[in-house]
Amino acid sequence: MRKCIIISDSFKGTLSSMEICEIARSSIPKFFPECEIVTVPVADGGEGTVACFGAALNAPTVTVTVSGPYGEPVAAAYARSGEKAVIEMSAAAGLPLVGERKDPERTSTYGVGELIAHAVRGGAKEILLGLGGSATNDGGCGCAAALGVRFLNENGAEFVPTGGTLERIADIDIAPAQKLLQGVRVTAMCDVDNPLTGPRGAAAVFAPQKGADAGIVARLERGLCHLDRVLGRKLGFYLDRTPGAGAAGGFGAGCIAFLGGSLCSGIDAVLKMVEFDRLLDGAGLVITGEGRIDGQSVHGKVISGVAAHTKKKRVPLVVIAGGIAPEAEQAYDLGVTAMFGIDREALSLAEYAGRSAECYRRTLEDVLRLIRAGI
Repeated sequence: MRKCIIISDSFKGTLSSMEICEIARSSIPKFFPECEIVTVPVADGGEGTVACFGAALNAPTVTVTVSGPYGEPVAAAYARSGEKAVIEMSAAAGLPLVGERKDPERTSTYGVGELIAHAVRGGAKEILLGLGGSATNDGGCGCAAALGVRFLNENGAEFVPTGGTLERIADIDIAPAQKLLQGVRVTAMCDVDNPLTGPRGAAAVFAPQKGADAGIVARLERGLCHLDRVLGRKLGFYLDRTPGAGAAGGFGAGCIAFLGGSLCSGIDAVLKMVEFDRLLDGAGLVITGEGRIDGQSVHGKVISGVAAHTKKKRVPLVVIAGGIAPEAEQAYDLGVTAMFGIDREALSLAEYAGRSAECYRRTLEDVLRLIRAGI
């Protein structure tokens, strides 16, 4: 085997994608010393996205002092490779930054906009933005303001809206941000399909995790509904029902409206950014996986995304997973060659948590033994 690619999702709570890549790097040379090993850590847009893409692209990180969720200075890093920049909003507006001071009516995404502006002014033409782990519910207005969007209240005064002041927006001037972002493609990694408003919207589903009680949720919902009406008048289309618009406190909608961006799944973003089809050239094997393979794994998750490419290129695809449900056999129809579970013993989840790395290594090395034997 001349070339092997490892592109696995994390085993949630037990084994990260980066750790799986490291295990593969240490195990494969034992059986195929001359094999080229390509590791592609998988990120979902939340905390760790920059580290994963930095490793996959061999990209350095750039650290910038920007505004935190409450306007305080924070050091935030993004990855930069040529004209590509990878930014995670949690670096400037994430829940870990607020600690116990959760208040989605006051927190802002302004620092995320500062990160994007820094990357663009430094020559970035392609921005990949991770939307996970936010402490905000401002519809991306703070980010937009940092990029030049002007928000005016009923008196014509300019201000920076937060989740609690969205209802004060009377008019929006997007032109300055459009000028700054001209020629820049923005893609947001979004692995949820929640709409902007309603019972499955940003406020109802995600705001309670950010410190909102029932009263705050109701006010945030009214604010997002108002924002959508204002944007609808300005843009000529409404975003309240758009799948993913409710991600990250409505930042999904803000990405489309203010940044001229698009939303895509985490795995699609990864495969495009690392030019996966090109990586497949000359590969003898691809190894993927996730914590548990079930019926959902064949619909828009890592395994199905990878399989669509390996099947087209006729490269064998092996899945190593924490557990394999009966309905996982649907994966074979997608182009999966074989599936292996690391759960060799009857252990509880808690027991496996401490042994998952060793169990993964043993399973991977058994797969490699079969390949070396020509089976």
